Amino acid sequence: MNSFQQNFDERQRPGFNEANSLAWRGRFPRNEIISLLDVNRPFNLAESTSQDLTVGELLGLAGLDRIRDLKLGYGTSAGSLALREAISEGCGVPAGQIITTQGTALGLFLLAFEVCRSGDEAVLATPCFPPSRDCLLGAGVDTPTPYRYEQLAELIVAMIDKGALAAGMRLPSVRAVSEQHGISISTALQAYRLLEDRGVLVARPQSGFYVAAARRGALALPSASRARAKASTVSISGAVTALLEHASNSALVPLGCAVPDAALLQSKRLDLALARAARQHGTRYNTYCAPHGEPRLRREIAKRAMRVGHTLSPDDVLVTCGCTEALTLALTTVATRGDTIAIESPTYFGLLHTIEMLGLKAFELPTHPTRGIDVGALTRLLDTEPVAACVLSSSFNNPLGSAMTEADKRALLAVLARHAVPLIEDDVYGDIHFGRERPKPFIALDGGANTIYCSSFSKSLAPGYRVGWMAAGAYTQQVMERKLAFSLCSPVLPQVALADFLESGSYDSHLRGIRRIFEENLARMTQTIEASFPADTKVSRPAGGFVLWLELPRRFDSRALFDEALEQGICFAPGDVFSASRRFRNCLRLSAGHAWDDRIEDGVRRLGRLARAQLARQEALVNG
Repeated sequence: MNSFQQNFDERQRPGFNEANSLAWRGRFPRNEIISLLDVNRPFNLAESTSQDLTVGELLGLAGLDRIRDLKLGYGTSAGSLALREAISEGCGVPAGQIITTQGTALGLFLLAFEVCRSGDEAVLATPCFPPSRDCLLGAGVDTPTPYRYEQLAELIVAMIDKGALAAGMRLPSVRAVSEQHGISISTALQAYRLLEDRGVLVARPQSGFYVAAARRGALALPSASRARAKASTVSISGAVTALLEHASNSALVPLGCAVPDAALLQSKRLDLALARAARQHGTRYNTYCAPHGEPRLRREIAKRAMRVGHTLSPDDVLVTCGCTEALTLALTTVATRGDTIAIESPTYFGLLHTIEMLGLKAFELPTHPTRGIDVGALTRLLDTEPVAACVLSSSFNNPLGSAMTEADKRALLAVLARHAVPLIEDDVYGDIHFGRERPKPFIALDGGANTIYCSSFSKSLAPGYRVGWMAAGAYTQQVMERKLAFSLCSPVLPQVALADFLESGSYDSHLRGIRRIFEENLARMTQTIEASFPADTKVSRPAGGFVLWLELPRRFDSRALFDEALEQGICFAPGDVFSASRRFRNCLRLSAGHAWDDRIEDGVRRLGRLARAQLARQEALVNG
């Protein structure tokens, strides 16, 4: 195990000239560098020199040439020779052993990336400078020195393991815990949330936190994504087209596309309704309908909106060709070529494709695998950069399955309203929730004042019908003008069939059935992943929808796995198609939308074996 303890001090000594000042800011005080352990034997850096060690020396000891190559991979170089010579004069290290970086944090990251492998542990002094920990985490290094909330979480787990806290037992309130342990309420809440993410605790609305009845598997949650420095120009269309072509190949095990299996849907009833409409009213419906869509369908959609706390009239609803057209209409209404759109990261590749085709840029917001985007990061972005719109999934983001709390949703709406930035809400998975109540969409919380709502029946009932809808509020007229230019109106017969189905009252019983099936599918798939994939695989725990997001060690290449899997007759979605900047190459998404059978289970198992084999080959090359 590679391990090092560190703590650095950015104080500047008075009276230093510029060169000395630069050198001091890059120094690690000798008495605070405890040790740097090689793979097999320890050696003490503090004993290897009589002076304070600099970032340049540490990089040199870690393998200067390899780190320089790594830095070149980021599009930079070792830095200005004149600057490195000036630093050399101040600290006595040869200029050739110095690499200048954009701040000490990047130097720490490069050092951690070179010295440590993904999954290794770095022991930090406590308290430590927060960016030190962030640099290590960014390089895939674990930092086991716990924060206060982690210490509290470990204590609670120990009490559960010893039987002091039994399954179903209610934990003390966060206020009581904070007073008992001398910590802040936010720290206590962070500990409870950490254990909720791990499946150790469950939160009950208006009641508190309870010990889970059954401890979940050992697989950890994927890491929260990190903010990007700037907006990205999207270039993903080729990869998306290739993925969709493979996903439509019925000869492949269907793990790649987030489309529900026709065998799980009410296909026969819908087909009968479609045939009946064509037979009885063929002349009437073999023509254009109103641009807004079939009145009966719009009325049923408006009635369902009332169930989640939002009042819509049928005139507020615009029927579209799937949710993709709704999102496209919304984006063309509020943004023009070159504008920046704030999005979740990772996010649905179809949205990224649309952003690319419209000539827009994407700013990827840091996103937690269960709680959704970081509202603070969005606030900082809007305070500093012009943003045309924010596009978010209100419930069960694809691919993470994250769902923001109602409090966070309200906070986000307040931030957007303050900056006059419209929200485009994608709610295609909202009906597929595993809890007792459907999460409230954003539009129900702001009354549609600043939200363009988009959804469809593609994930829950009829993907082939391509029927979606939107409620654009103040933007209704502009959206309607664009709808006329895009497609004039949506096909009539599928709308009539869906209206018949909704009017019959069958949709709710259908939803109850597929929710149970998708939840069971996700549980079975997670168990198969735990048994088949590498031991350090991380898996999302969605509370709705039917996709899983997997994170493997940083050196893993899901794009290479994708090519291997296709040769073995398996299709999945590699992680880089879910990022505007093509991040998440060590991640992948699996769909659990098909009926679980031996073919699906075998496909997941074989995919896990391929992933293990790839990592084993990489390990052999490193050790060989």
